Amino acid sequence: MKRMSTKGLIVSGVMALCASTSSVSAEGTLACEPGETYIMNVMVSSHPYWVPVYQGFKQAAAAFGCDTVFSGTPDYDIAKQIASFEQDMVKAPAGILVHPMQSDPFIEPINRAIENGTQVATFAADSPKSNRTAYITSDNLAEAKFAAEEIVSQIGAEAEYAVLENPGQSNHDLRVTALISYMEEHYPDMKLVGRQATNQDSNAAYRATASIVQANPNLGAIWIPEAGSAEGAVAAILEAKADVLIMHADVTPATLEHIKAGNIHMALNPNQGMQGFMGFMGVFLAAHDGVFDPFNDYKTSGFNPVQIPFVDNGFAVITQENADSFDLNVYMEGRDPK
Repeated sequence: MKRMSTKGLIVSGVMALCASTSSVSAEGTLACEPGETYIMNVMVSSHPYWVPVYQGFKQAAAAFGCDTVFSGTPDYDIAKQIASFEQDMVKAPAGILVHPMQSDPFIEPINRAIENGTQVATFAADSPKSNRTAYITSDNLAEAKFAAEEIVSQIGAEAEYAVLENPGQSNHDLRVTALISYMEEHYPDMKLVGRQATNQDSNAAYRATASIVQANPNLGAIWIPEAGSAEGAVAAILEAKADVLIMHADVTPATLEHIKAGNIHMALNPNQGMQGFMGFMGVFLAAHDGVFDPFNDYKTSGFNPVQIPFVDNGFAVITQENADSFDLNVYMEGRDPK
């Protein structure tokens, strides 16, 4: 299986904490008390992306005897996600791993949760101005660079391309803006002929892509930062019988079938299980920060000593050859979805 993984800024103490029992003061402390609970909070809670992430989250929690809850809102609505996050806070969990739909609106809720004794880490999208203690994601800049190089290798360095986008969600924004910037710097003869906001709506993506294809008969490729819009884009391109290379980030069962059929060139998919596993570790260690005594000023400044600015969970390149390895139904056979 082809994989692409980059080195994140992983604090070496994280792994040492997990492995070491040499300290008398730390011995036996990296385990949950009965009923100690950690919550994973998302928006669009029915999206298949979250399923392997939560499985990784649960697997890590089980190793430490912790309870987990999957939470969030079924809507793509920042107000509703914040409301669900605040409902989670009422339960006084030890920690919350959250995928913030937008960064700034989550600053105050995250800070308030931490002030009230619930540690918070972010994953896949971030709220960097908040006091969250950890951020776990794939390297969106590396994804964009990989996508740009692959597009050029397939259609040449003097061609037309388009992008769909989802403004306001940090990881999706970066996947798009970084690809455009990379093309401008390294392949100035690549021409961006279409850029449409589709906001993870497959119907909007269908209409936008149909319009772009009609207006640009020489369109060679389209890059999409998430799989929902890719579902609509591929339908429009197939209907138009256009020879357009499709690449997108993330994967859904629908886009996986299109990859198998050769309708989508490839998908760049964050290693979701690792994202959930390391996400749990980030928030769990923040909640058990008493085992860690670093050489810095945390005692006088009052901040949590477990600070993990960025963990890169890596990403996989899904092609026709390895697509069977990403069948969600097969992965979930015999697993508890709750």
